[in-house]
Amino acid sequence: MRTETDDATGSLARLLEDGPAADPEVVAVVRTALDDIEQPAPAAGAPRHDGIYLRGIAVRGFRGIGRESVLRLSPGPGLTLVVGRNGSGKSSFAEAAELALTGANRRWEGRSAAWREGWRNLHAPGETRIALDLLTAGSPAEILVRAAWPAEAELTAPEWTEQRGAADPAPFDVEAWSALLALHRPFLSYSELGSLIDGRPSDLFDALHRLLGLDELTAAQERIRARRLTLERAARASRALRTELAGALERTADTRAVELAALLRTPDPEVAAVEAALTGADDTADVAGLRGLVRLAVPAPVVVRAAVQRLERAGAEVARYATGNAEADLRTLELLRRARSHAGDADCVCPLCGAGQLDAAWRAATDIAVGELAARVAGLADARAELRRAAAALRSLPQPVPDELVAPGRRPVDTAAVARAWTRWAALRFDDGADDDPALPERVRTAYTRLVDELEHVRRGTRTELERLDEVWAPLVPRLTAWITGARLVEADSAELRTVKRAEEWLKAAAGVLRDERMAPLQETARWVWQTLRQQSNVELGAVRLQGSAGTARRVLLDVTVDEVDGAALGVMSQGELHALGLSLFLPRATAERSPFRFVLIDDPVQAMDPAKVDGLATVLAEVARSRQVVVFTHDERLAEAVRRMQLDARVLEVQRRERSVVEVRTVSDPVRRYLADARSLMHTRQLPPAIATELVATCCRSALEAAGLARARRTLLAEGMGHAEVERRVSAAQTTRAMVALAVMGVDGKVDDLNAHLAATEGGWAVDVLRDATAGAHVPIDRGMRALIADTERLIARLAADLDGSADRPPGRRAASNGGGQRAEARTRGRSERVQPEPPGGRQRQDRRPGAEQDGGVARDRGGRAGGQQGRADAGERGANGAPRRRPSPPRTR
Repeated sequence: MRTETDDATGSLARLLEDGPAADPEVVAVVRTALDDIEQPAPAAGAPRHDGIYLRGIAVRGFRGIGRESVLRLSPGPGLTLVVGRNGSGKSSFAEAAELALTGANRRWEGRSAAWREGWRNLHAPGETRIALDLLTAGSPAEILVRAAWPAEAELTAPEWTEQRGAADPAPFDVEAWSALLALHRPFLSYSELGSLIDGRPSDLFDALHRLLGLDELTAAQERIRARRLTLERAARASRALRTELAGALERTADTRAVELAALLRTPDPEVAAVEAALTGADDTADVAGLRGLVRLAVPAPVVVRAAVQRLERAGAEVARYATGNAEADLRTLELLRRARSHAGDADCVCPLCGAGQLDAAWRAATDIAVGELAARVAGLADARAELRRAAAALRSLPQPVPDELVAPGRRPVDTAAVARAWTRWAALRFDDGADDDPALPERVRTAYTRLVDELEHVRRGTRTELERLDEVWAPLVPRLTAWITGARLVEADSAELRTVKRAEEWLKAAAGVLRDERMAPLQETARWVWQTLRQQSNVELGAVRLQGSAGTARRVLLDVTVDEVDGAALGVMSQGELHALGLSLFLPRATAERSPFRFVLIDDPVQAMDPAKVDGLATVLAEVARSRQVVVFTHDERLAEAVRRMQLDARVLEVQRRERSVVEVRTVSDPVRRYLADARSLMHTRQLPPAIATELVATCCRSALEAAGLARARRTLLAEGMGHAEVERRVSAAQTTRAMVALAVMGVDGKVDDLNAHLAATEGGWAVDVLRDATAGAHVPIDRGMRALIADTERLIARLAADLDGSADRPPGRRAASNGGGQRAEARTRGRSERVQPEPPGGRQRQDRRPGAEQDGGVARDRGGRAGGQQGRADAGERGANGAPRRRPSPPRTR
């Protein structure tokens, strides 16, 4: 089955080519969104036929219906009124049809459990059954839907079957029909009329929007919107994390944190710069200085101890060999070695005395003396050499004060004491004391011990500070890393986000264009329905527009005015006007051209409507019935009366409920024909004594005359311009049969006392006699046979229906007037003639009945000869104050 959504993509393609300009990136995003929409496969149980009509509703044991009762309908276009008093069971048929096809009932939704209890009829124990006989335009044409509830089954657990043609029954899937029923719901109850207007704004919007066939575009919009939200959420999350991290870093006493916080606080931070700062965070001055303090090292204690001990041993050896003679010999040896070195191998003068000759003999003697002296002082010389080497090794241990202790700048750890200790330690390197100074080893020990103590103290403080920094810094590192990762993705998706935003705006505008195009005919139909229904209402309905879209606030905007003034008309509209407005919005949906359902079931639409709107409702229903099967359930006789008076083609079925929930349905005519048929039936009832039969026949004739007079009075007074409310007041005031006939033939200015003279002048004495006998025969014997009374009554009724009331003979100024004011009636007449009669969309309103209908006595009949009108079994007799017939016991009927 083809739906409006079939050409949504084609319409969008047209807009992509001929609509608002869209760049290639936007076009690509839109097409991708449409291509990604998964098209659901048709459900196996979905209806495969167009043109679904109702042929009958069979109900057993449900609500007000006990034993099985069948409401048989004509499966085709036409108007059917199902009438009956409250509690007769007529609404049970409507609710049963809705339940069988949808699996639910809108009347019960949102109400307490008490509304859903008691759905089984107490007079029909056992199984509850509902059967819908559907006729379609396909093959097979017949579809029979059955729902059955065993004795103990819950309402929500029926046994559901569907039978197509002669095939075997198969399980019926309610869900398979749900999409079509949601789109083109053919059911409307009284309780729903108000909810269409005062319900949730999005409900009506969604219903109309689905009807426009833009579901694919809506789905594409939602996909694009979802992608935009995803990208925007990622960007917002990145910004939020960046702000949070900047605050946390600013609260951290760490130069690394300060540097990164400054980068993150920029409006559009460079991710690469933040990443570089994070990577080099350990190389900051503070951290590097602290780590440098930790890395400071001095010679190990064992090394220092060994060097000091070596110096002390070398000093001891020097002391052991350093005697007085040894010292003199050593000095002499040193002097001779220098002189020998000075003389060399050549003769020379002694450098000391200047007189002696340093010749070969001297050189030989000196060499001998040096050898002898060297042998005697060898131990002392070795000891002094070792002392010099030991002192040099010890002085090489102290290093200069490191830069970590002397470089300028703030340090988180106090290094003054260790710097002083290191300075004293370093001074030992350049100590100018003698190598054999006995105090040198102690000075080394003291300086080294003090340095080690101060350095250890600084190291402990430095490690503590590093641990503190790591404690607040370490948790920030993974968060900063995560932000960098996310920021890179946001940065990479920024171009896509800009394109998606443009695509969303373009598709929103394009969908609005398509929505307005498709909303135009629905709007036209809704306005026509309202114009026809509103009659004398001062509320005008203008444009009907859909505002909003998926993911936003959605509502239906109704441009309404009160007395041509814009305003919140819904707040001042009566309940009847609100129901009329709800019907104006329901009918275009239910009667859309592509709807597979060609029937509409409306339950009690007349409630809260004034008589003028009832006339408008009759016109609307008759117009809709030209192409749809319209079934209306009502207990209000005004709709049937309006159909008869306006000569609209309709079939009227009456539902009666007898004892033990026995519900009967029969085709009825108008009250006039019904009363006359009852009179003939009584006349032929042989079991009745003649006197009683004559009395009952006279009662039926009187009721027939009164019903004919009522129809004539309403039709005439309304045609002369009198308002509906005033007409009802006038007919309610006619408390007797003669008063009603007088109102019908003489108008509002006529008097009952002048009725006989008027009838004699316009019709003849026979009319006076038949009216007299019909009104008196129910109480006293009359000198007229039953057959003659019935025939003359029919003759007078025919004259009443023929508009032969002598109006041409009335004097000027005696037209029917509301409240006795002729001028006001004439003004109303002019106002009605000046008002443009609303036309149904697609052509002029129909002024006559459909071909094939026949008119007899102002009663419309359908092609099958069924009389149109509502049967009111107790309409005979005097009339009550509300204009409805005063209840009298109906004459017994024989079958």
